[in-house]
Amino acid sequence: MQIGRREFDTENHTYIMGILNVTPDSFSDGGKYIHPDQALFHVEEMVREGMDILDIGGESTRPGYRQVGWEEEASRVLPVIRAVRERFDVPVSLDTCKSQVAAEGIKEGADLINDIWGLKSDPEMGQVIADSKVPCVLMHNRSTTLYEDFLKDVAEDLRETLFLAEQAGIEREKIILDPGIGFGKTREQNLQMLHSLESLKELGLPVLLGTSRKSVIGLTLELPVTERLEGTLVTTALAVWKGCAFVRVHDIKENVRAVKMAEAVLKAGE
Repeated sequence: MQIGRREFDTENHTYIMGILNVTPDSFSDGGKYIHPDQALFHVEEMVREGMDILDIGGESTRPGYRQVGWEEEASRVLPVIRAVRERFDVPVSLDTCKSQVAAEGIKEGADLINDIWGLKSDPEMGQVIADSKVPCVLMHNRSTTLYEDFLKDVAEDLRETLFLAEQAGIEREKIILDPGIGFGKTREQNLQMLHSLESLKELGLPVLLGTSRKSVIGLTLELPVTERLEGTLVTTALAVWKGCAFVRVHDIKENVRAVKMAEAVLKAGE
């Protein structure tokens, strides 16, 4: 899969997507990188530590988050996308579920759109992605945690997303799926999804896993957000073991090492 100017071997390697939240209220790092200089310094650090792709978000998606209008979200992310493209040779992902933000971000150089609602929030998003021909991450999400058969229902929800993508004209080879850990799921359901990540293989597309510092780790280990690195690293190793193509994380250096070690163990058994 090509993202920007880089080719990603999604069948044989797990890549690191680094998180840059330019928001005042994200659950983990809200407010730390809202100033451009701070954001660029952090990007430089992540690139140096081995990040493969940068994910920029301008609206918090933590529980109870305040939605913002597309103009406000765009005003946060567009200058950062522009500055990153001028200074760094790294693919840029834009984390948004708003088609207007996506369209403007692509104009500024975003190489990928990461939609946490899997085309189900904004009816224009699919067309924007299809017309631009950029790849996309389409995440599983629900406004409820009620399921009849959890794993089957998640797979069916993702099939609905893929149908929307097909109807919009998005090329199948440009799609990455995300099981949506922490979205529309209880702690137990998140753990079940992690245990059964291989069930998504039946959909035949690369998978991105995003667990970094999330509440499923905090609730399981009874730890605050500042102490969830070890739990995150376990899920990163699991992602490698289960064949995920990407992990979306805050702590680059540590996760790069976890991926390298997990892949070495897997290859030793070949």
